[in-house]
Amino acid sequence: MQRLAGGEDRALEALMERHATRVFNFLNRLLGNPSDAEDLAQETFARVYRARGRFHPRRRFTAWLYTIAANLARNHVRWRTRHPEVALDPDPDVASGFRPPEMAGASATPAEQLEAGERAAAVRAAVQRLPEGLREVIVLCEWEDLGVTEAAAVLGTTAKAVESKLYRARRQLRETLRQMASIEDRGRT
Repeated sequence: MQRLAGGEDRALEALMERHATRVFNFLNRLLGNPSDAEDLAQETFARVYRARGRFHPRRRFTAWLYTIAANLARNHVRWRTRHPEVALDPDPDVASGFRPPEMAGASATPAEQLEAGERAAAVRAAVQRLPEGLREVIVLCEWEDLGVTEAAAVLGTTAKAVESKLYRARRQLRETLRQMASIEDRGRT
């Protein structure tokens, strides 16, 4: 980032190679929409480039990067709330939240892979049901592996507030997943 701030524009490519996948995954987990996540990931790096002169070397680059991405996601969610989108011909896999199983190992049986995929889909669905503030904290701390202090820097709050939100998010996720499991169990009987 210091090279980019110093006028070396090619340094942006190196930053994108290193961080683009994580930024996309972060945004996809927040928004639950790969297309929107891809657009906002590109916009995140465009904003990094435009703000390159304002970057402070004492600040961690990843915290600054996630702050930009989180702000874009919040703005996007607010915009989508005011301008809902209706798909004319929805892709059933995208609409259902289906993604290939990712938690099962390569040596897992097809049944284990299916079960792992279902579990992962249930967790993603439960995370999407969380209020925006709790969803951001859980994605940053659990999926992006940021510490509480780093997440606080991204969200512009205190570490104590992040700890509190993380506790509430985990509690709410457990309850949502418990309810989803009991509904599924009733459906099988």
